[in-house]
Amino acid sequence: MNIFVLLYNSGTDKEGIHSIELKGKTIVLMFEDKDDATRYCGLLEAQDFPLPTVEMIDIEEIKDFCIKLDYECKLVEKNFIPKSAEDRLLISPPQKNLEVDDWEGEKNNQQNIDINTIKENLEKLL
Repeated sequence: MNIFVLLYNSGTDKEGIHSIELKGKTIVLMFEDKDDATRYCGLLEAQDFPLPTVEMIDIEEIKDFCIKLDYECKLVEKNFIPKSAEDRLLISPPQKNLEVDDWEGEKNNQQNIDINTIKENLEKLL
């Protein structure tokens, strides 16, 4: 089954997929209907989020991707009607955005901080 996802920098080495954070989990949205995905992109743009592109992909590829990264995936079915505040995030983006300028750089910076540096910084606070 093919679904639609929102990709940033599609086709480049900095390609990323749109996701939301909910209760400490990263959730990748999958849209059954292209028009729903396109509407979601418009809502993102209206909130000054970076504008993704709508890409069709096989649902199994996204599920495998999410399993590998310990993400969840949620299918937004055609004519989806939210039943809770959390469900509303599937059809309308949150009001704030995580920085996505340099995903790899952020990852590398986090790995370069060692426990001694953290300890020294905490001791300076005393």
